[in-house]
Amino acid sequence: MRRKIVAGNWKMNGSLEEGRLLLSEIIAKNENTETLVLIAPPFPHLAIAKETIEHNSNFYLAAQNCHQEDKGAFTGEVSAPILESFGVSFVIIGHSERREYFGETHQQLADKVDAVLGSGMQIVFCVGEKLEERETGKHFEIVKKQIADSLFHLNAELFKSVVIAYEPVWAIGTGVTASTEQAQEMHSFIRETIQEQFGNVVAEELSILYGGSCNVKNASSLFACKDIDGGLIGGASLKAADFSTIINAF
Repeated sequence: MRRKIVAGNWKMNGSLEEGRLLLSEIIAKNENTETLVLIAPPFPHLAIAKETIEHNSNFYLAAQNCHQEDKGAFTGEVSAPILESFGVSFVIIGHSERREYFGETHQQLADKVDAVLGSGMQIVFCVGEKLEERETGKHFEIVKKQIADSLFHLNAELFKSVVIAYEPVWAIGTGVTASTEQAQEMHSFIRETIQEQFGNVVAEELSILYGGSCNVKNASSLFACKDIDGGLIGGASLKAADFSTIINAF
């Protein structure tokens, strides 16, 4: 069976004490021990977050990004081996904000994928189209290229450590959400793309998350779709009650 996953991407939000309180409240409200819950706080929170979740078997620590090199003179960056040493289990790679604001290329993301997998961690790999790309009918082409250029160099065994998150860029932080039909259509297309490259078994085991303004109102309907296995949650993950409701939507 595919893993059901809800990931909270805190982005650049919260003081240390705010983060500690938020995570404690989320854990206290957790009723769904069958769903994997990923917590991706800002880098300085990682050690405290690890201590807070270590006795909760379905909670896993995630990082929002990493550098592709293992070490070196890269001021301000954090490497995969460093993240692994802090107990990080998953790393988010290719988030649209990283692509847009920091100019991350497909090759750079492929290198980051290799760095994360080489350090024994798993990946949440983000893909998604901009509004103009959807309006011109290029959304399938764009998403397939993002996947192929950064992930198709992997073999089937390595790919099993990848989770894909579909995040329509036009729906991130806007309050606009893809309809359940639009989301399911793209998730189904992603699974078919993986099946063509890695085979049916790998494709059926792949968890694909929806990451475009998933909230308490739409989580249940989105998660009920055949090919949607959870969510990559942004703003709603900063509110313990909302995030817990989304986790329990399964």
